[in-house]
Amino acid sequence: MVRIAVLVSGGGTNLQALIDAQARGEINNGQIAAVISSSPTAYALERAAKANIPGYVVNRRDYADNRAMTAALAQQLQELDIGLVVLAGFMYVLTEELVHAYPNAIINIHPALIPSFCGEGYYGLHVHERALEYGVKVSGATVHFVSEECDGGPIILQKAVAVNEDDTPATLQRRIMEQAEWVLLPQAVSLFCEGRLSVEGRIVHIR
Repeated sequence: MVRIAVLVSGGGTNLQALIDAQARGEINNGQIAAVISSSPTAYALERAAKANIPGYVVNRRDYADNRAMTAALAQQLQELDIGLVVLAGFMYVLTEELVHAYPNAIINIHPALIPSFCGEGYYGLHVHERALEYGVKVSGATVHFVSEECDGGPIILQKAVAVNEDDTPATLQRRIMEQAEWVLLPQAVSLFCEGRLSVEGRIVHIR
């Protein structure tokens, strides 16, 4: 059984999708063992408590920089015997220490079809603002392994979502969450825990 830690910073909607999928028996050979927040006031911690999942705080404000916070996170994860790290709305860029500690064992969800609208500065509503400004007809979500390059790791799953002419960043964000993010993330987590993912260069093979 793979012990999963979900890293959060805010409301935790993707965490809730994972909790719900676990309750439905859709995460095979895996269990959410910890929720770790970068903020002590994140609502995601309440979601974890309601699901009887232990919650922890590694507060960004307690550390001089992202590297110091990343080192503290890596230590916390190893103490908890975590086998898979899931970034679900975690708002800080982690440094290479965590990637080295968990090679091809950190998964992130990004609200666009990578390599479009990704990288530094592309988070939250900013992603959808840029997609609408560009005039794309489809957007979507991508689940990928985390590498040292921001949003640059090997892609596990993607799902396209149509863009409507009357979309605002908020309506597009909501539809991508409902139709893509909340579907893909539990699928990818289950595939990892089942041992069905292998990485060859940039290519993720699903067995």
